[in-house]
Amino acid sequence: MTSVSGETGATDELPRPLTATAVAPGERGATRIADRVVAKVAGQAAREALGPLPADAEPPYAGVVVHHGLARIRMHLELDYPCDIGARCREVRQQVVERVVALVGMEVSEVAVQVERLHPAQAHGVAQGRTR
Repeated sequence: MTSVSGETGATDELPRPLTATAVAPGERGATRIADRVVAKVAGQAAREALGPLPADAEPPYAGVVVHHGLARIRMHLELDYPCDIGARCREVRQQVVERVVALVGMEVSEVAVQVERLHPAQAHGVAQGRTR
């Protein structure tokens, strides 16, 4: 280091640049991911799992509670009918867990899927010769 003498005769050292190891890992802080960010990721994952929705269906959305690094997610969906509702819900659960873990790095303790509405296929009734 270079010493600089001032008028008072005191020596001043130039500051050293900080290195990555200057702060202990436990003192660096933490990253907090907002619940709404996890909810957005979960909603997008559900859209990926469901594929195209019926024309008048609302897109899936999620409610999320994060506690001690674990996410509890409640998905709200609308599905076409007839379909295997259980299988569709299982696909959504799997995709939501995979995407939240991969993109957010947060463990998921629960994914509850609530089917808000079923949209009957128009072609199904017509094919059966039914009218309204």
